[in-house]
Amino acid sequence: MSNYEAPQPDTANLLDGLRDGGWLDAQQFPPLAWCVEGIIPEGFGLLVAPPKAGKSWFVAGVGLACAGGGFALGRIPVQRRPVLYLALEDGHRRLQSRFRTLMANKPIPEGISVIIKARANQVVPMIAEYLIRHADAAPLVILDTLGKVRPPKQRGEDAYAADYAIGSQLKSAIDSAPGASLLVVHHTRKAESVDFVDAVSGTQGIAGSADFVLVLNRKRKSDQAVLSVTGRDVPENEYALVTDAGRWSLDGTDLMDAAATVTTRQHTANLGDRTADALAFVASRPLGTRATDLATHLGIGNDDAGKYLRRLHEKELIGKRTRGVYIGTSEVSERTVHPDTPSSEQQSLSDTGADHSDASAQVSEIPMNLSEPETHHDQGKRPLSYRSDTSDSDVTPMDAFLQNVAVLPPPRRRRSRGGQSIDRTKS
Repeated sequence: MSNYEAPQPDTANLLDGLRDGGWLDAQQFPPLAWCVEGIIPEGFGLLVAPPKAGKSWFVAGVGLACAGGGFALGRIPVQRRPVLYLALEDGHRRLQSRFRTLMANKPIPEGISVIIKARANQVVPMIAEYLIRHADAAPLVILDTLGKVRPPKQRGEDAYAADYAIGSQLKSAIDSAPGASLLVVHHTRKAESVDFVDAVSGTQGIAGSADFVLVLNRKRKSDQAVLSVTGRDVPENEYALVTDAGRWSLDGTDLMDAAATVTTRQHTANLGDRTADALAFVASRPLGTRATDLATHLGIGNDDAGKYLRRLHEKELIGKRTRGVYIGTSEVSERTVHPDTPSSEQQSLSDTGADHSDASAQVSEIPMNLSEPETHHDQGKRPLSYRSDTSDSDVTPMDAFLQNVAVLPPPRRRRSRGGQSIDRTKS
């Protein structure tokens, strides 16, 4: 019988981090901090795209916006903060040229600092030191690219473990400064995937260690792109972007509008050029578009223009404001009136205001008795003019009638003929 006793593990401190639900419920944590609202939160994230897709221009534009304060992607307001840009694939001359282009030859903000050379084992300590110096300012750190710091895989080393290890080091570094963001540029895989997160080159260890992932998808020779966003605390969505001379901007007035643009692009991808032009024309006119307006724009007949509008409406690519008047889908939710109900909003439907032809069209759509003569009790009074060829003097009372008076059938009159009551309705 052996007297050997197996060593007992030291369990004294194993549960020091244990917290119960009551403690967790009582805590008050600061809200998630954003570097770029809706896109780049605090923490470690990846910007992924194929080579020469514009990744470096994208991160440089974001970095300059944050360093100087202003708008990222042309639309999103950002607060000024210190920025460290590790541009390990560029030189100072190229960075100067790129920054001057993005700044439209305005002075480069002093708040952005650049490093163009570093060995793989130096990058994480560099980031850590910068964060110590600016810990209270929620800095933004940009690393371009991950391949410059990714250590070579050792023989027999698990690829997933190696990828997760470098990602964990970067995350630990940025988490040391609350509110700070680290955006790392990386390449996509050659193989296509339905899930955009799977586009991240390497194993899932890299994406798994990141707090958020941005995937920039742009076709060659196109100035349009889609930015797909996901993360632990980031609302998952896709936003339409456009690029002009290296400057990336939202294709929309804000994130919600840019998200809607993605859907519009998908719907119009298989449309012909003229149909797509018609859709864009309607979307650009919030007051509404008639067949005559589209016919003038496209240089076609009214009947053909009407067919384009009806087909777009049948496909639910445009909405209907009232009879014969079409609007973009973004305007539909803002309308509470029935599509065929005239309202006070039915005034100017062209870019410069309603002309006489539009006023005539509105009048002709409303059934009314235009031929009823004056009765004996109406003599001496001037009735409202119901003429379709409205003159300037008749527009105001007509508009007032359309806006304030419900269209009712003609009154029924009773006349006595030979002592017998007869109902008579004027036609």
